[in-house]
Amino acid sequence: MTLSKTFRTDRLTKWHLLAAFAMGAIGVAATFDAWHDIYTLASKDEEYSHIFLVPFVVAGMIWFRRMRVRHCKPSGMIFGVMLVAIGWLMFDYGFYHARQALWHLGAVVVTLGCMLSVLGKNVVFRFFPAIAVLIFLVPVPGRIRQEIALPLQAWTARATQTGLEICSVETEVSGNMLFINGQPVTVAEACNGLRMVFMLILVSYAFSFALPLRNTVRFLMLLASPLVAIFCNVVRTLPTVWLYGRYGSEGALPIAFHTYSGWAMALIAFLLLLGIIKLLKWAMLPVTRFPLASQYA
Repeated sequence: MTLSKTFRTDRLTKWHLLAAFAMGAIGVAATFDAWHDIYTLASKDEEYSHIFLVPFVVAGMIWFRRMRVRHCKPSGMIFGVMLVAIGWLMFDYGFYHARQALWHLGAVVVTLGCMLSVLGKNVVFRFFPAIAVLIFLVPVPGRIRQEIALPLQAWTARATQTGLEICSVETEVSGNMLFINGQPVTVAEACNGLRMVFMLILVSYAFSFALPLRNTVRFLMLLASPLVAIFCNVVRTLPTVWLYGRYGSEGALPIAFHTYSGWAMALIAFLLLLGIIKLLKWAMLPVTRFPLASQYA
């Protein structure tokens, strides 16, 4: 009698959540090698450091939608079992056929399926944005990153040269290398803005779905986030290249500026996205699905 009251069938309880976390831990344990590999990549390669933001984004999006839990009926657990089977096939195939991304994705799907085998399918519909963002846990394969990064490096170098020449600073460009004051400065992967793009897309995604925005506005935010990130990265690269040209590649000042300016520009990029929403409101365009009380203050 007590057990039947604890695991109600009309809505989720704290016991369902505890059981879901326990099942998720089992899923992680079963695919531990893949999860350990994801953690190793994220901790040792700064290009994957955005992975550490994913749990916080997921937690924030669930918190903003926490009132929906009462509408989630624990039914359709077979959906979670099916996800476990599909994820295990992906995990197994990716491991034995050297498909690292599929191996990682399989581990994520197995863990998610284990949790849904307790929570049921209704959680997927009520919290789909929080579940969809889990795809960012999968490190982008190096070949795909190179296909994006190499053209981005060359484009950033040309844009930086144009900006410096506007400021009357003579520079030459060759591929992804700039020459300023006879000092070669290479626009490497750490400077091409790709790292900032992933981070800003994550933050924009969380912000867009945390507010009751229209889907068109959410799409505009997500579409604008990589463009804003690239623009801010070019603005950041201009003084960075100038400092490297003046103090050399071993100077403490350009290295420190390059390290800390990335975080500052990420904040500025996010503020620019907020400015887009303010601009839409100023133009009296419908931004939210329903009027907010703050709009009448």
